[in-house]
Amino acid sequence: MKHRVVTFGEIMLRLATPGYLRFSQAKEFSATFGGGEANVAVSLANYGIPVDFVTRLPENDIARACVMELKRYGVGTSHILHGGERLGIYFLETGAVTRASKVVYDRAHSSIAEIRPGMVDWQKIFEGATWFHWTGITPALSRSAADTCLEAIRAARALGLTVSCDLNYRKNLWRYGQKASEIMPTLVEGCDVILGNEEDAEMVFGIKPEGFDVTTTGGKMPTSAFEPVCRRLLERFPTAKKIIITLRGSVNANHNTWGGLLHDGKQLHESTRYDITHIVDRVGGGDSFMGGLIYGLLTYTDDDLRALNFAVAASCLKHTIHGDFNLVTVEEVEKLMKGDASGRVSR
Repeated sequence: MKHRVVTFGEIMLRLATPGYLRFSQAKEFSATFGGGEANVAVSLANYGIPVDFVTRLPENDIARACVMELKRYGVGTSHILHGGERLGIYFLETGAVTRASKVVYDRAHSSIAEIRPGMVDWQKIFEGATWFHWTGITPALSRSAADTCLEAIRAARALGLTVSCDLNYRKNLWRYGQKASEIMPTLVEGCDVILGNEEDAEMVFGIKPEGFDVTTTGGKMPTSAFEPVCRRLLERFPTAKKIIITLRGSVNANHNTWGGLLHDGKQLHESTRYDITHIVDRVGGGDSFMGGLIYGLLTYTDDDLRALNFAVAASCLKHTIHGDFNLVTVEEVEKLMKGDASGRVSR
């Protein structure tokens, strides 16, 4: 069966300070593009999966440059809507050692934040598609964006698509008078595959690992703390077939441990763990995991552990790449999965 994936969300202009400069030091910024669902789409396109990204952009040269960038990586853009006044922006200051990275958003009243139900012809877009992906960032933008996302989820389910979500809780985005805990449950009820981390599950659904504080782990992420989180999410959302938890242990801003868990309703699968000691850029790490996971579940249909290990290895490699997009190949990911982390020159 030939697969086609559709993702829906916001893509932004990313303005990052050079190297490890603080905002107050920077005299120039590096301009690229990025956003959760677009990042997933680029990963899938790199792996050879046909994928379309749906969003709403203004009619201006910056938005056109954004579309050109997506096309450059093989992402389908024919279903992008045009309208509204602006493309969202985010500013990134990359942290080092004990100083955390910082993100400042400038995305209020972006074109997609003003999208409304009825604007998108989901029946047409989902024709021939097998998978729909969204994240918790989109319903955080506005009530109308949340309603449009729900419209898409219901259309996808009615047509028999697999629906996945990355909970992606962003406290700085929920500003239109309703909390994530009020909006997200109805949307997540329509999902087959749910991805999150310890903060997402707690902040959105009040489900947290007992006796666990991510700020004091020293990079250690115990599996025993997260299996109950998976089980409780499966109980809360009986439609879900798989719950995935990413395990990021932060030793410092440049040194993380990285892994994941997947619960299929019967058993818990635990991935290989990686020690990432010299992080180049961790923004988009979760999206690269999701892109790898979708590819893995579509490709290794009878092997959830292999799909999980592909996602973790793909995301591990993303930490070595500047920008939001994970520009790696299936061959590179599978090489790391087989244990080759030597970084030897390929000639």
